[in-house]
Amino acid sequence: MNEDQLSPPPHHLRPRHHNRRWADLASRTLSKPRAIIMLIIISFVLGYLAHSQPLVSQSAQDLLNHSTFSSLQCADPVPAAYVRQTVIDRVFNGTSPWEGFPPPHVNSLIMQEWTKGWGSQTPVFEHLILQAQPKIIIEVGTFLGASATHMAGLTRKLGIDAQILCIDDFRGWPGYYDGDKSLKMVNGDSLLLYQFMQNVVKANATNSIMFLPFSTSTALSGLCEWGVYGDLVEIDAAHDFHSAWTDINNAYKLLKPGGVLFGHDYAWDGVREAVHLFARLNGFRVRLDGEHWILY
Repeated sequence: MNEDQLSPPPHHLRPRHHNRRWADLASRTLSKPRAIIMLIIISFVLGYLAHSQPLVSQSAQDLLNHSTFSSLQCADPVPAAYVRQTVIDRVFNGTSPWEGFPPPHVNSLIMQEWTKGWGSQTPVFEHLILQAQPKIIIEVGTFLGASATHMAGLTRKLGIDAQILCIDDFRGWPGYYDGDKSLKMVNGDSLLLYQFMQNVVKANATNSIMFLPFSTSTALSGLCEWGVYGDLVEIDAAHDFHSAWTDINNAYKLLKPGGVLFGHDYAWDGVREAVHLFARLNGFRVRLDGEHWILY
């Protein structure tokens, strides 16, 4: 075998003058202040671009997937004439909660009337009742019933035979008693349910108002399962985005064809964002009436 046929030496035995040449060049380059500054700037820009990318894609398909709520299929509609009794049977074991109200132990704990509310008497209610001519109204978030009793009075005045279903857990919210101590708390009970009921009695509206004393998600799922739908549905519960988003989506499943979905507290960022996202995904527009929003 001659020298021309010899195999090249292993990599680690080869001359290293080429490696030294690149090392010397890099050393001379990096020793220049301008080059160091450029490397720092490039590193900063690359780092900024990497962290500015969204962690979750916001494509339309992702949003549509996120807007797909419970797979529960709502039952066939119950005729409006049977809605009230359906709720009484399902929630109160067949006995109306208005029977025997108020119980003796409650009389001294509640006021004859206390209908504190926000935006509960605005013209939007009469406008929408005239438009929808509702037989069933679903109110998501009731508090002390100011809006509900107002709507009961309007339907009576307009000659519309409507049932109003009020959804609320009647517990208030954290810190509620820090700002308003008008009602006593008894063994952790805020007494808001009893005061709401008393307000309905005072308004002579017990025949047109029924209530579901549960969380909004639980109550709306129940109505869906029982086949109870609304011609007019109002959202007026929690103000954060996630709560409003959930309430709007769940309530929309219960809206009859041609019905109207509206709500309060548009001034709150979370509510406003939820309303516009829902409208965009479902092809609605948003019309404002004061702090009330209406989908059309």
